[in-house]
Order: sequence, then structure tokens, then C-alpha cells
Amino acid sequence: MGIEIERKFLLKNDAWKKSDAKPLVLKQGYIKNSKESVVRIRTSGSTGFITVKGRTRNAKRLEYEYEIPVKDAEEMLDKLCDKPLVEKKRYTIDHGGFQWSVDQFLGANLGLVVAEIELETEEQAFEPPSWIGKEVTEDPRYFNSNLIASPYSNWKERS
Repeated sequence: MGIEIERKFLLKNDAWKKSDAKPLVLKQGYIKNSKESVVRIRTSGSTGFITVKGRTRNAKRLEYEYEIPVKDAEEMLDKLCDKPLVEKKRYTIDHGGFQWSVDQFLGANLGLVVAEIELETEEQAFEPPSWIGKEVTEDPRYFNSNLIASPYSNWKERS
């Protein structure tokens, strides 16, 4: 069984940009998007993925991800996924024995930047980098699957 334990944070400054991390452009869309489960299609560079995720409970959920041909992923993004797609640049930064993913969103979510860390257990301790701000793990506005129907540009001023 695939389990994902992920915590998500806003950033309090741009100090993370001092890393030499190179961005990877991600484009993703959703074939199914409900509170109970999502089916996501993603391109990451020249690779395609289909991912099935269960309901998020705290920082934990079921997750199954499989590589698929990038041409299939691109066709599904174009023909099967709800619009707009979620597009972002992802930077991977090592800190304190963990890999942090910093996502800079594009398009309707331009201006949103979040950092994520994947853990082995919900209780696992970690030392956050100095640029980590408020935790938003349980705030559904920041779920990628919700950024389609309610893009950051529609609510950022009310945060």
C-alpha cells in the first residue's frame, strides 16, 4: 500500500533562492477530483505520470503513482483533465537530511510559492530551513487539486 506523508508550508522570505537548485517544470491536471480521491495526470520534464490519491487526513493519505508515456500524459492533460491546468516550477533543496520541494506556481496561481517535505511518519522530527513560514498542510486552499476551481489569484488578497 502506498502512503504519502507530506507537510506543506508557506515561505517567509526568498532565502531559498540562494540554493543552486535548477527548476523542473511540472504541468498537472485532474481527471477525478473529489474529497475522497483524485486521479492526477502530470508531466515532469520529459516524463509522464498518473497518480491516484486518497483523502488527506492530517498529513497522510494513500498514494499510488505510475510512470506513463509523456505523449499519453500530454494528450490526457489536453483532452481529459479539468482546466485550467496547474503549472509550476519545482526546485528540490536538501536541508537537514531531507529533500524539500519548493513550488513556484504559474498562470492563475502566479505568486503562490510553497515548500513541501515528505516524511516517513507523521511524528517524524525535522529542522525546517530558515525560510520556512506558516504551515498550511491542512488548509484545503493550498491543495493542488483545489487550485483549479479556486486559483490563488482569486483569493490571495483575502488570506
